[in-house]
Amino acid sequence: MERRRVGAAALEVGAVGLGCMPMSWAYSTSRQDGESSLRAVHTALDHGTTLLDTADMYGPFTNELLLGRVLRERRGEAFVTTKCGLLVGEQHIVANGRPSYVRRACDASLRRLQTDTIDLYQLHRVDPEVPLEETWGALSELVAAGKVRALGLCAVGARGDRRAGGSLYAETLRQLGRAQQVFPVACVQAELSVWAPEALDELLPWCAARGVGFLAAMPLGNGFLTGTLTPGGGFEPDDLRARHPRFTAEMMAANQPIVAGLHRVAGRHAATPAQVALAWTLAQGPGVVPVPGAKTARWTAENAAAAGLALTAADLAEIADLPPARGSWE
Repeated sequence: MERRRVGAAALEVGAVGLGCMPMSWAYSTSRQDGESSLRAVHTALDHGTTLLDTADMYGPFTNELLLGRVLRERRGEAFVTTKCGLLVGEQHIVANGRPSYVRRACDASLRRLQTDTIDLYQLHRVDPEVPLEETWGALSELVAAGKVRALGLCAVGARGDRRAGGSLYAETLRQLGRAQQVFPVACVQAELSVWAPEALDELLPWCAARGVGFLAAMPLGNGFLTGTLTPGGGFEPDDLRARHPRFTAEMMAANQPIVAGLHRVAGRHAATPAQVALAWTLAQGPGVVPVPGAKTARWTAENAAAAGLALTAADLAEIADLPPARGSWE
């Protein structure tokens, strides 16, 4: 099984990770099932997936509790990454980067995950009310205390910069530079997929130049790139895709050529479109680890198998020629 390094700290993980968020958060509550999710995580580990990605806000808290039930039995097989920095209220989510909160959040996550150490602790969002240096300094103290092995920064929410007319990751890059002055950034997590390749322009080169690992969030385009979603099929009100500008019936239909292209490549390899999408992500660099979300054993097994799919130069060129994804804001 191929192994990859998450940053200069030489933290080795399997080639494909598992995003555990859909098991407890943001996707169709009616389809969430604890026992099915447990089987999905166990199946992922059985197939060589080691990186398990969660956050205290997913649930909130229930996603970490779910993983804790697996880690109680199989901690030695897993690379655990969780996040802090966001608090969930009744109708809103707010950032909290106060050092006192960071320390409490880490201790709480350790208890829920039933582990003594978090392999990669990520700051989910930077708190605009707290200097990043203070937050990052508190996080570095957790490393010194042995509670955390390495630190990462999550840049999944950076898309708003583009709508304002700026560089998509300009602010993230500034934040990363400031954090590096305090303590090494081992890994960055941001969206990267066939239909969202923007991180290739600035963010991934920044990471590659500094030996910083890259966790590719949403590498399956929130499920669109799997080819299993029907335009106009609708989503439950609590599903994040019900409000996503690329998941209106019109935009899903308009973006079908992307899925058709993945189908063509998949047909040549006896693979699925999802596996091709993950293999494309893996091909973007040795430090890139895709973290597809999944909540059933079927999908975690299929995703893990993508590590064995080697796309040819012709495959990659064909994918590069696919039309860019459209969204309702465009």
